Amino acid sequence: MTTPPTPTPRGEERLYFDAAAENRLTYQTCDTCGSTVFYLRALCPHCGGESLRLRESTGLGTVYSYTVQYRASHPYFAGETPMTLALVDLDEGFRLLAGLTEADDVAVGTPVEAVFRDSGDLALPYFRPRGHEEDPK
Repeated sequence: MTTPPTPTPRGEERLYFDAAAENRLTYQTCDTCGSTVFYLRALCPHCGGESLRLRESTGLGTVYSYTVQYRASHPYFAGETPMTLALVDLDEGFRLLAGLTEADDVAVGTPVEAVFRDSGDLALPYFRPRGHEEDPK
C-alpha cells in the first residue's frame, strides 16, 4: 500500500494540525485590527500586528465553488477519484480548500459542516452537506 504524502508541520502549522487531530478547526483573529486570519501565521497579513489570537471554528460554512478532480494528485489518493474539492466560506469569515464527502448533494451555496479524516499521521478537514451522516472510510 502507498503511504500518504505527509508534510512536516512547523510553527503555527503545528498548532493547526494538533487541533485537527482533536477534530477541531482553528483560525486566528488579530487583536490589533480585528481581522480574521487563515491560514495560521506569526504576523497579521492585514496590519503586520503580532497579537494573533487562536480561535476555534464551528466548522459550519457554505460552498463558494467546487471542482471534480479525476486524476489523483498522489498515488495514495488513487482510490478516491473522482474527488470533489471545494472552496468553503466558513461562518467566521475565512475560506478553506478541502475535500467534499457526499458530493452528489453539493452545489454552490450548499450549507456544509466539517468532518475530519485520518491521513497517515495527520487528521484533515473535509466537508459534507449539513445534516448528513458521513459514510465511513
